[in-house]
Amino acid sequence: MIIFDNHLHLRRDGWFLDAVLDFRRAGGTHFVLCQYPMTDFVIRDKSYIACYNETIKMAEEIRSKIDIGVFVTVGPYPVDYIRLSEKFGRKIAIEIMKKGMDEAAELCAEHKCIAIGEIGRPHFPVDEQSIVDSNEILFYGMQKAREVDVPVVLHTESTTPSQCKELVGMGKKSGLAADKIVKHYSPPLILESENYGLIPSVLASKKNIVEAAGKGSRFMMETDYIDDPRRPGAVLGPKTVPKRTIELVEKSVLNDDQVYEIHKLIPEKTYNVVLEE
Repeated sequence: MIIFDNHLHLRRDGWFLDAVLDFRRAGGTHFVLCQYPMTDFVIRDKSYIACYNETIKMAEEIRSKIDIGVFVTVGPYPVDYIRLSEKFGRKIAIEIMKKGMDEAAELCAEHKCIAIGEIGRPHFPVDEQSIVDSNEILFYGMQKAREVDVPVVLHTESTTPSQCKELVGMGKKSGLAADKIVKHYSPPLILESENYGLIPSVLASKKNIVEAAGKGSRFMMETDYIDDPRRPGAVLGPKTVPKRTIELVEKSVLNDDQVYEIHKLIPEKTYNVVLEE
C-alpha cells in the first residue's frame, strides 16, 4: 500500500532522519519535503537559492540512508514578506521574493523539485498593502509555475469556498489550471462546489479525514509536521498519515479504491510523478 504525506517539513536541528524513520515504520512510503522557512539566509543573501539548495541536500541525504520516496517543493515563504519589508522596504522585498519564484522555477525545470511552494499570503491578519503585495508575488509565482508546467502549493489564511474561488480565478488569469493549485492545510472541502477544482491537501486529523472520506476521494493528506524541537509533534506528528489511513481502512471508513486514489493517483496526476510501490 502506498501512503503519501503531501506536506512535511524537516530541520537538521530537529528530529530529521528519525522523523522519516518514524513515518516509514508506521507504514509511510512517500512524502513531500516542503522547504522550511530560512528567512535569515534570505536576508543575508537577498536570494532564496541557499535555502532551496539546503532542502534539496536534505532530500538527497534521506534517499541515501532510508528506503523512502522523497519529493521536494521550494518557494518564498509568504511570511518572509514581513521581515524582508521591515529590513529592505516593500519594493525590494517584492523583488527578492519574485526572484525566489524564478529560482524555484529553475529548480523545477531541472526536475530537482516538483512544485513551487509553499507560497501565498500570511496566515494571520496584516495590513492591506501587505495583502496587495503578497497577491502580486503569488500571481507572479503562478505564472512561473505555468511556464515550467508544475503546480503551486499555497499557504494562506484559513480556507473557505470563497477563498478557493478567488485562488482558482487568480490561477486562471495566470494560465494555471485549477488542478495545479494545491491548497495546503485545507479543511475537508473536497467537492468541486466547495473548492472550485483546486486540489485540497487535507490536514490529517481524524475528524477531517472522516468527513472528507464521506464525500469522496479527490484530496491528499498531510501532517504539516514542522520538526521544531520546541513543539514536538506539531502540527501533526510524522506517523499520523500512515496510522490514520490504516486505522480508517480497518474501520471501513476508507476503502481500498479511495486509498489508491488519495495516496497514488491524485499525487501522480497533480505533480506529474510516479510513485513506485
